Amino acid sequence: MVAAGRALGAREPDPAMRNPDLLAEKLLGPEELDLIKEHPIGAALTDAFTATPAYEAVGTANMMLIRTKFIDEKLEQALYCGATGHEGATQVVILGAGFDTRAYRFAERLKDVRVFEVDSAATQQTKRRRVEAALGEAPPNLTYVTIDFNRDQLGDTLHQAGYDPNQKSFFTWEGVSMYVAEEGVRETLRTVATQSAPGSSLVMDYTTKASLEFMAKFPQFGSTKFLAAWGEPWVFGMPDGEEKEFFESVGLEPREFFPVFGPDAIKRYLTKPDGTILGAPPPDAPRPQLPPDAQAAIAAMYSRPGSSFYTLVELLVPEPASAE
Repeated sequence: MVAAGRALGAREPDPAMRNPDLLAEKLLGPEELDLIKEHPIGAALTDAFTATPAYEAVGTANMMLIRTKFIDEKLEQALYCGATGHEGATQVVILGAGFDTRAYRFAERLKDVRVFEVDSAATQQTKRRRVEAALGEAPPNLTYVTIDFNRDQLGDTLHQAGYDPNQKSFFTWEGVSMYVAEEGVRETLRTVATQSAPGSSLVMDYTTKASLEFMAKFPQFGSTKFLAAWGEPWVFGMPDGEEKEFFESVGLEPREFFPVFGPDAIKRYLTKPDGTILGAPPPDAPRPQLPPDAQAAIAAMYSRPGSSFYTLVELLVPEPASAE
């Protein structure tokens, strides 16, 4: 689904509004497209380039555009050695890598950086097969690391693969936390906090408990019905209004909360030079109609200050507290 959203966004004719992951579609073979054939994004990818994608497909593509560009920018910042004299990250760890292509898209920028792609054995087998067929050999600085986030110890697994906890690192954990039990989320974040050099950073996305409650009450809304059919329901959401405290409790320092589809995200990534919004349907175009109780639930969920059903966050590994 993630690669499909990136692939559809990469077809955008306007380079400024295009998803930068031009490799995503190369990794989608017939088997992968068949898995998502019931979702509008699957139909959009198999239609002619001139076809107008369905509302849900456009929403998915725009979500992935925001996610991809935001994380790409944070990666560039983490690698950059500026006038401050601070060293940039020398390791990049992609947790739940899936069909992530940053090791290839940023190959030149990452040539002196160790890259670790961490995921399940089944996913990595599929990924490596598709990469070999579409892109050729993996970069020499890329290491595949097999893990079960609900069972294995991330720190031990990374160390066995050659990860150095004394080097500054940049982590991504994209599209994973909502599928992992709370203790698995906490343990992963604690590992990043305790087994990374100060100044290391993590960018991840998350949903909230209120969003999970909404999905359970309205299982036919949006992508919820597809997640259930695929056997991949969301199981974890951050405690609403307590996200900062949650991250601090595992030893990480929130630097930026970035609600996906919030005003800043729409302005930064979806607004064209003429002021129109990428993928916005004409005013008279039909839109999905929600029942009144679902509309009321959404209104209540967003009435809380800073509420967002889905958020990106940048987290830092702080300097150790000085002993006094």
